[in-house]
Amino acid sequence: MQACHLAGAPPRTPAPAATGRRVHCPRLSTSPYDDRVPRTPDDDDAAVPSDLVSASPYGPVEEARGEAVVPTETRLLRRLLGERTLALDSTPRARLRGWLWPLAVTALAAIVRLWDLGRPHVLVFDETYYVKEAYSLLVRGYEAGWGSDPNPRFEAGDVSMLGIDPEYVVHPPVGKWMIALGIQLGGGVTSSAAWRLGPAIAGIIAVLLVARIARRMFASTAMGATAGLLLAIDGESIVHSRIGLLDGFVMLFALAAFGALVVDREQARRRLAHRAAAILDSGADLGWGPHLGWRWWRLAAGVLLGLCIGTKWSGLYFLAVFGLLSVGWDATARRTAGVRPWHVAALVRDAIPAGIAMVVLAFATYLASWFSWFRTSGGYLRHWAEQNPGQGVTWLPSALRSLWKYHTDMWYFHNHLVTPHSYAASPLGWIVQWRPTSYFYPTSISGLSGDAAQQACGASSCSQAITSLGNPLLWWSAAAAILVALGYLVRNRDWRAGAVLSGIAAGWLPWFAYEHRTIFTFYSIAFTPWVVLTLTYVLGLVVGPREGQDPVRRRHSIVWIGAFVALIVLVSAFFYPIWTAWVVPYSFWHMHMWLASWI
Repeated sequence: MQACHLAGAPPRTPAPAATGRRVHCPRLSTSPYDDRVPRTPDDDDAAVPSDLVSASPYGPVEEARGEAVVPTETRLLRRLLGERTLALDSTPRARLRGWLWPLAVTALAAIVRLWDLGRPHVLVFDETYYVKEAYSLLVRGYEAGWGSDPNPRFEAGDVSMLGIDPEYVVHPPVGKWMIALGIQLGGGVTSSAAWRLGPAIAGIIAVLLVARIARRMFASTAMGATAGLLLAIDGESIVHSRIGLLDGFVMLFALAAFGALVVDREQARRRLAHRAAAILDSGADLGWGPHLGWRWWRLAAGVLLGLCIGTKWSGLYFLAVFGLLSVGWDATARRTAGVRPWHVAALVRDAIPAGIAMVVLAFATYLASWFSWFRTSGGYLRHWAEQNPGQGVTWLPSALRSLWKYHTDMWYFHNHLVTPHSYAASPLGWIVQWRPTSYFYPTSISGLSGDAAQQACGASSCSQAITSLGNPLLWWSAAAAILVALGYLVRNRDWRAGAVLSGIAAGWLPWFAYEHRTIFTFYSIAFTPWVVLTLTYVLGLVVGPREGQDPVRRRHSIVWIGAFVALIVLVSAFFYPIWTAWVVPYSFWHMHMWLASWI
């Protein structure tokens, strides 16, 4: 029987067959990534991969023909992580470049988000709720009412109309606390830039995270920088970094949790390789494989997902999908290491502890995010339990019973919101930005004529707009890239394909169950980073691996990809004025309305 051996490892002397079973060798990857899950048809009950079995209980098997011994741990690491990942930070120069390029695209993101952040100095779209609620949290500790028509006075810096009676709000407080932090750091409530500083910082951090996550996933600094650049210049990301809404924080916390799980995946596999190698080298049976101990990055992901849910309940879907994704990574790691039966081992060793840790931590973090509601006495339904004895979940303490009642009211609202809106959009069109949300189009500008219009924009009629529209070339290309990634996931079992699609699945697919509700395309900001990651992944497939490829063809591919990315950047430059409320001629605005559904 011919024994399998790992790519990059010296071949072994064929070992005699112990049984008549056939051993299936993993096929070479057809993608540029070298650690996809190998297809082994009989892996459920196959023996430990033969290249990981020691010839004696005293150490790794000796290589034939006097070649150097490759330690069992090294062979396992190659199987579990791939050569490119292992070499990614192998030199100080590589580590430095791994930070310089992501920081460079993050600097660009900061420029396009922070420049003239206070324009326009009015409450835009749902800022009328979230900015005022954030300020109320700062001074009252809960969301209080503002009376009738408070916006003009609030925009002028007058906050005296803030009352003490509670306001019924339908989203948890984390995102509003982030806006409040920006108000505190940005100069106070009189500054419209301060209203938006929190979302702007969130958007900037997201670019750095995407660049670093992509670098780690694709084992390429260039691909990491490309992903960061695409997010830095995308319209959905820019708009939501320059307006005081909650959805950018949903995106940030979900992305940070995803990044924590990517780091956890690598660390867990390194730990598995080390501990499994010790077992194999001792001559013992691998069994279910070793315990991997405390997974601190996975625990961090649980906390971050709790903050995500504490911003909007749609974060629950990210918790469910990312939890399954992380456990799936553990299962394939044990399978690749030679654990049999790997599915039982993954359930006992990984799935149950992960579920308990992530769900419990997320729930505890979510509950803690209501700290100011518990601490104060004026919040909405804060004393409902005392006022309604014997009602609700009676076995809970009164504060939790009141909070439960509040949550049932919120749940009813979210499931019955059917108010007609001209920019309501089916989720089917979100992925191609079919019906973007118009946040701002003031008649004070569009109604100008004559000399006033000439003075404002140099034309006979003017426009000023904030349109939540993703870069069309980026999003349309990414829609096609999703299909390619699905194909690679099914055919090649490339974990990266599953990873980049996971955020899209969590942030987009659940909304199809709520088509009866009033929902909007701007919800797509929650999964925008994974749209960028999916497109970057497919661009990497086009370029292909350095090894075994004609260098001339590869250079040509890189040039074409570079030109394509440059074109996306130019499209963003073209649309930037209608993302950021420039006063422009009406004809200039209209030439950006490529589809009638965008108006």
